[in-house]
Amino acid sequence: MKKCNLFFLALCILSSFSLFSQYSISGVVKDTLKNPVFGALVKIENTYQGVYTNPEGEFKITNLSAGEYQISAEISGKKKVLNTVVIENSDIVSDFFLSVSPQSLDEVSIQATRVKGNAPVAHVNVSKEDYEKINLGQDMASLIKLTPSVVTTSDAGAGVGYTGFRIRGSDATRINITVNGIPINDAESHGTYWVNMPDFASSTQNIQIQRGVGSSTNGAAAFGASVNLQTDLVSDSAYAEVSSSYGSFNTNKNTIRLGTGLINKHWAMDGRLSSISSDGYIDRASADLSSYFLQGGYYGDKTIVKAVTFAGKEKTYQAWWGTPEAKLNKDSAGILASIANNWWGPTDSANLVNSDRTYNYYTYDNEVDNYAQDHYQLHLTHKFNQKFTANASLHYTYGRGYYEQFRTKDDLSDYKLNPVIFSNDTVNSTDLIRRRWLDNHFYGGVYSLNYSTKKADFTLGGGYNEYVGDHFGEIIWAEFSSNSSIREKYYDNRGKKTDFNSYLKSEFSVTSKINGFIDIQVRSIDYSNTGIDNDLRDLDVDTSFVFFNPKFGLNYQLSDRILAYGSFSVANREPVRNDFIDNPKNAQPNPETLYDYEAGLEGRFKKFMGQANFFYMDYRNQLVLTGGLNDVGSSVRDNVESSYRAGLELSGSIKLTKRFEWSLNTTISQNKIKEYTEVVSDWDTYTVFDSIYQNTDISFSPSIIAASLISYKPLKGLNIGLQSKYVG
Repeated sequence: MKKCNLFFLALCILSSFSLFSQYSISGVVKDTLKNPVFGALVKIENTYQGVYTNPEGEFKITNLSAGEYQISAEISGKKKVLNTVVIENSDIVSDFFLSVSPQSLDEVSIQATRVKGNAPVAHVNVSKEDYEKINLGQDMASLIKLTPSVVTTSDAGAGVGYTGFRIRGSDATRINITVNGIPINDAESHGTYWVNMPDFASSTQNIQIQRGVGSSTNGAAAFGASVNLQTDLVSDSAYAEVSSSYGSFNTNKNTIRLGTGLINKHWAMDGRLSSISSDGYIDRASADLSSYFLQGGYYGDKTIVKAVTFAGKEKTYQAWWGTPEAKLNKDSAGILASIANNWWGPTDSANLVNSDRTYNYYTYDNEVDNYAQDHYQLHLTHKFNQKFTANASLHYTYGRGYYEQFRTKDDLSDYKLNPVIFSNDTVNSTDLIRRRWLDNHFYGGVYSLNYSTKKADFTLGGGYNEYVGDHFGEIIWAEFSSNSSIREKYYDNRGKKTDFNSYLKSEFSVTSKINGFIDIQVRSIDYSNTGIDNDLRDLDVDTSFVFFNPKFGLNYQLSDRILAYGSFSVANREPVRNDFIDNPKNAQPNPETLYDYEAGLEGRFKKFMGQANFFYMDYRNQLVLTGGLNDVGSSVRDNVESSYRAGLELSGSIKLTKRFEWSLNTTISQNKIKEYTEVVSDWDTYTVFDSIYQNTDISFSPSIIAASLISYKPLKGLNIGLQSKYVG
């Protein structure tokens, strides 16, 4: 009831900004072949006031006083157009014609994985202008941290190295990531590791973040959100850019960008080299990152053929262990309890006692993650006519690397080694240094066919991807090496996965004010993992899934200033690798299902723009953290029969004065497990009993998230901003 009251309060607030004025500007937005453009945003420049075109391309902006206005019309896939109009003593008609360019045709190639501005899906578009001014070397998580419902993390504490983000409490394994429509999530873990793509923002044109299930896309299912990135568009003219930044904790970034512009109106190349390093806020949490980006292709009037390659190499000191709460609170008794509970020796104990808030458990000088990842993409886009466009892409990703660890007094038997026998003693444990390797290949293709009519847009798309990943370990040094051999693998297993999906979606008009979308996806997955795991268990996983994911929604233009929308979506997803290997019940985990209900309002006024979005995400068999860890510290998850995330997202921007602007957003939510039964062993009585939990909070899912940005422009070319973030 409380959330419903908040929702209707938001409606009243948005409606209250409507002020009476005398005149209007109306017209039609068409393309160069005089076809109407549906879903284009027509707005008054330097204000928030605007409206989306209906399927006939018509728009009308009302409540305007006499004066001169600059009106813009824009939609992804077309060049933005500006018209200047003067209202004297009557309404004005001003039509727009959006032309096609190499840039706009390039944008068309990724529309299959995106939604239009007036789609009934909670989303935000982040342009290059938005994050370019804060792109100082930190990873993607830091650049989107002020968008709604986002919580960011940084192992090293400086936003460089291992970083991540959650959206609506959902972690990286539940957030679908694509670059130019190509899936980026690791096929086995479903995670996205931005440390392998350092400074990728410098080669990104724009980002669309869809919260909730969103629209059908390629790769891992969107169980909390999807993030679609588009790489740089072709530049009209040649350019060269060198940028450097330096900040706290000896963090520095150096970037070189070059581009040829259009050569003979059809050919172009762009490239980037980047180097980023940081000592990190946490002790020894250093990062040494390098990357490149290169794209080139043919840009015709109706055809684009473009090759894209980018790669990253990172060497990052591990810093994910965390700091005991007792250390942060300067609780001496609690610090001693932490030492006792972990059975630490004098070296580890002294490290904790003598450190401050920057404490890092690891002290071995090469406790590093060392990994490289190469991406290759080939894209073809052809526009047969104004109604029919086809896109096809091939991709290949090669990743390889290891993390190195120093271990004290590990059992020799854990590494398939024999005891070491001396004349009067038998040694069963040893200090050692191990490396755990990943060597994986991911390849496949995606496609989309787009067809537009006067009242509907249709997209048929999908993809087929294959993954082969080798996991193995070796000992590179041991105090007592026993019968080990150089390069010998003490464990070795291989994961294989095929992922096929096909979807059909349509955006259509019901009336001049009501528009809808239908999106149907079928996804098929085969996954196997065989060999010996790092704890020397035999692995024998061989399973398959077929999922049906329907989605539909409607939006209603209440007035030229207020848009209302609602949607219902279903998503299904398979468990990740660790769910199979570390299942606490020693059984195959169940796939998860999500029923996502969304409803919202969007208002655009002269000095205010706001959105209120209510969501209820109803899960079946959601895999949630149990609090347990596996042997390398990764969290263990288990299915819970019923759980949910429900909340209200409020966001807005207001022009306080001509030079002051304030943007803010907040999410108020409940994230609950309805009931969970844990099997507990009592080692004192050697009995097993059930412990039942009800209405329990889902971990890492704060009930309040808020962000604010106050911007001040004292003069042209200078922007001063104050950012703030609150996480409950």
